[in-house]
Amino acid sequence: FDHIEDGNQTVKSMDQIEAYRKALTTWANWVDTSVNTTKTKVIFQALSPSHYNGREWNKSEGTNCEGEKEPIILTNNGTLYPKDSSPPSLVLKEVLNQMKKPIHLLDITTLSKLRKDGHPSKFNTYGLVDCKHWCIAGVQDTWNQLLYYALKKLFI
Repeated sequence: FDHIEDGNQTVKSMDQIEAYRKALTTWANWVDTSVNTTKTKVIFQALSPSHYNGREWNKSEGTNCEGEKEPIILTNNGTLYPKDSSPPSLVLKEVLNQMKKPIHLLDITTLSKLRKDGHPSKFNTYGLVDCKHWCIAGVQDTWNQLLYYALKKLFI
């Protein structure tokens, strides 16, 4: 984008986390003021994670998910993969906690983070690993199952 309108100002650039916070806050305010949650259910899907840092699965720094063929499993000491504490996820939780109206969060972040094997190649014109789109069946299928379960829970 060339310019961003922020209130009464037009700015040339904005920190991505701050932009995400503003966008989520705008959405949350709209839900709180405009959605009748006795008639309408609100479902929000959390962020799809990236796999740019191999240290997350005991590989060297600078390693990404290219060519990975196995999901992340239990670590050597038997602990589960840690919850996501990335800045965007923290912003999401902060904004959702401030909302007055109930929403259902489809929290796909941690379960998707385990699937570093879900997008193992460079399928874009830039030759870079694209960790935001999923190529291998399984990950998005699980998201659909979670959505189906949420819909059943909310409407049955």
